[in-house]
Amino acid sequence: MEKNPAIVDLRQVDAIYEGEKIPVIHDINLTIKKNDFLSIIGPNGAGKTTLLETINGILPYTAGKGKVFGKQIKKYKNSIRKHTGYVIQNFEIEPRAPFLCKDVVMSGRSGKIGLLRFPTKKDWDIVWKSMGLVGMIDYANRAVGKLSGGEFQKILLARALAQEPDLLLLDEPFSNLDFSARNQIEILLNRVHDQYKTTIVMVSHDLTFLPNRCNRLIVMDNGSIVMDDTKDNVLQSDLVHSLFPKGGKQ
Repeated sequence: MEKNPAIVDLRQVDAIYEGEKIPVIHDINLTIKKNDFLSIIGPNGAGKTTLLETINGILPYTAGKGKVFGKQIKKYKNSIRKHTGYVIQNFEIEPRAPFLCKDVVMSGRSGKIGLLRFPTKKDWDIVWKSMGLVGMIDYANRAVGKLSGGEFQKILLARALAQEPDLLLLDEPFSNLDFSARNQIEILLNRVHDQYKTTIVMVSHDLTFLPNRCNRLIVMDNGSIVMDDTKDNVLQSDLVHSLFPKGGKQ
């Protein structure tokens, strides 16, 4: 048995949004190993979010082959999602919404609990552990609509962690956060990566703030992967300088 099997394995994958004719991503070949921490970078419209949606089975691929945890994505997408935490970009909630932080985090357990079942003590223990991990245990009974951007981002991360994921997909986790909140999120991701050996795949449009722990960068442009290398090699490449003429931001 292979010591470090592929968590994600995509071969010549294309994906098209419904109603469109041209693939948003095309000829994607990507292998991600257990405990990798990688970032997907590229200009706006490069296909970064689409790639995460394809990995998570939200957007079915139209060509090629895709596996996550060794299972075909198309056939086992529901099973795959039970072990995959996904934090989407620009998740918004009505400020007057009555949802408490603890209940939002518990909603991350829904795939494990199942329909028409109630959370057990074990489920709540996992929720408290996840909230404690992100430093938000004191906010358990606070309405999510009253949180700052950084606090809400931590609750969304806690919700993903409550799934006990083997794979964590993050779409712009540092977007719209100030420097202090970004540092706190980075420390959290490092802790998750260390303690739980979670495989982390993060989309970013800002090269000026990439986690130090990130050991690999995937560069996308026009729906294709155009570079896959170590962080240092990518950031020093002429290709990245041409794609990010403003010095690392899009």
